[in-house]
Amino acid sequence: MGTIFTQIVEGEIPARIVYEDETTVAFLDANPLAPGHTLVIPKAEYERLNDVPDDVATDLYATIHRMVPAVEEAVDADASTVAFNNGEEAGQEVPHVHCHIVPRFEGDGGGPIHGVAGEAPDLADDELDDIAADIESRI
Repeated sequence: MGTIFTQIVEGEIPARIVYEDETTVAFLDANPLAPGHTLVIPKAEYERLNDVPDDVATDLYATIHRMVPAVEEAVDADASTVAFNNGEEAGQEVPHVHCHIVPRFEGDGGGPIHGVAGEAPDLADDELDDIAADIESRI
């Protein structure tokens, strides 16, 4: 049966689709955080960004890149927050990769992305160096 997003892609569930190509689709969020809140997804079902093949990731970013100015202009937004929740612990509710384009407006009460994780950790320089080296070694 697939996720709700797969069902949208297959036309089993209606959605306000605003863009579609061979590998991606964009549609208005059914529970918007702001007017114009749009989701961009790969048509194929991948649970996390880590699972998306390079060629699909390239297509996904190209669609996001195309959609951001269109969404902002359509609702006369001052800016937008563009984000993925990558895994359940990060707030991902549908196990199908999806990018949120949330239009932002002056005085909308929303905060920056730095506010999403609560209190910032106090990391020493040597801890930061170790983390950076560990990340670099895995690429």
